[in-house]
Amino acid sequence: MNYIGFDISKYKHDCFIATKTINHQFSFENSKSGFIELLSYFKPLSKTEMIIGLEATGHYGENLKSFLTLHGYSFMEINPFLVKKFSQAQSLRKTKTDKKDAQMISSYMRSVDYKAYHHQSYHISALKSLTRLRFKLISMRTKHYNMMTKVLDVIFPEYKPFMREQGYSETSLYILKHFSSPIRISKLKDTHYETLRKKSMGKFSYPKFVKLKNLALNTIGVTRDYQLFKLTTSIRYVEMLNKDIDNTEDQIISLMKQYPTKIETIKGIGLISAATIISEYGDIKLFSNPAEMLSYAGLDSSIKQSGTMATTGKLVKRGSKYLRSTLVNIAMSVMIHNPLFYDYYTKKKLEGKHHRVALIHLAKKLIRIIHHLETTDEDFDSKKLK
Repeated sequence: MNYIGFDISKYKHDCFIATKTINHQFSFENSKSGFIELLSYFKPLSKTEMIIGLEATGHYGENLKSFLTLHGYSFMEINPFLVKKFSQAQSLRKTKTDKKDAQMISSYMRSVDYKAYHHQSYHISALKSLTRLRFKLISMRTKHYNMMTKVLDVIFPEYKPFMREQGYSETSLYILKHFSSPIRISKLKDTHYETLRKKSMGKFSYPKFVKLKNLALNTIGVTRDYQLFKLTTSIRYVEMLNKDIDNTEDQIISLMKQYPTKIETIKGIGLISAATIISEYGDIKLFSNPAEMLSYAGLDSSIKQSGTMATTGKLVKRGSKYLRSTLVNIAMSVMIHNPLFYDYYTKKKLEGKHHRVALIHLAKKLIRIIHHLETTDEDFDSKKLK
C-alpha cells in the first residue's frame, strides 16, 4: 500500500508519497500545471493501493479535492488537531514545516481506518458553502439590528419593549424607514394604519397602532439628525441582507431536492437546519457510531483521568461551529414540538443542569437519533424513543 499525505496552503501544496521501496517528497503549485505535475508522480501507482490523506483546511484545498475526484482518486480529510496530537506523540521536538507536515500526514494514514470522502459531490460542497454564507449574512444582519436598537434606545426607548419582537419585522422596518423620528410616528394617519395592517397580515391591530402613536408623542427620547442617519443607514443594509438571505435560502432549498434525508421527519427541524447538518457532516453513513458524530461536532466533553480519579470537563468545542450552533439551536425547537424531548430536557433540569447544558444534552440525544435515522433509512417515530 502507498501512503500519501498532502499539506495544503494558499499558493502551493506539499506532498509526501511513502511506497514500499522509496519515499517521494515534493511541492507543486496550486495551478493547472502544478496539478498535472502531481499526476506524473501518481501515474506509476495503482489507484487501488493508494491511501491519500489531507487536512480539512477550509477552501484552499477545494480545487485539489475536485481535481483528485475528477481523476478517480479517493481521499480522506483529517481533523488538523488529530494530526497535531499524532505529531506530538512522535517527537518532543518542535519542528513544523510544510514538508514535515505532509510526511506526518502520510504516517498518520497508516494508523487510522481509511474512510474515503471522495464521493462527496460538488453539490455537497455547494450546500456547505451556501449554508455557511447564510450563517454569515444573518450574523451581519444581527450587527445592524444591534446598531438600530442602540439608536432607538436614545431617540425612542419605548419602541422595542412595545413591539416585543426578536430582530425587526417587515412592519417595523417600514415604520422606521418611512417615519423614523418619534414626532413623525406620532402623526401617523389612519391611511398609514391600513398599510401596516396589510404588511403585518393583520397582526398589527388598530389599538396597537394608537398606542404606538401615543408612546411616540410622549417619548423621553431625544432625536438628533446624526442618530436618524445611523438608523436609516442600518435599515438600508438590513433590507439588502434580507434579500440576500432569502435568495441564499432559495438556492439551498433547490440543492436539497437532490439529497433526500430523514432528518426532516423529526418535528421541529426545518429544511435549512437539515441542510446545514448534512453539509457539515457529509455522508452520515461514514460515521460508525454517534460518538464519532459528537466528536466531529465538538459536543463531546473533555476527560481528565489520573490514578483513581476521573473527571469530565467542558465541551472540547472542536469541529464546525456552524454545525454545533445549529444542533444546539434546533434542540430548543425540537423540545417545543415533541413531548418526549421536552421530558428529557426537564429531566436534565431537575438534575440541576443549567438551561444551556440541558440543551446540549438534548443536542447529543438528537445526534444519536439522526445517526440511527440516516444509517437505517427510517422515518422518525417517537414511539421508539427510550
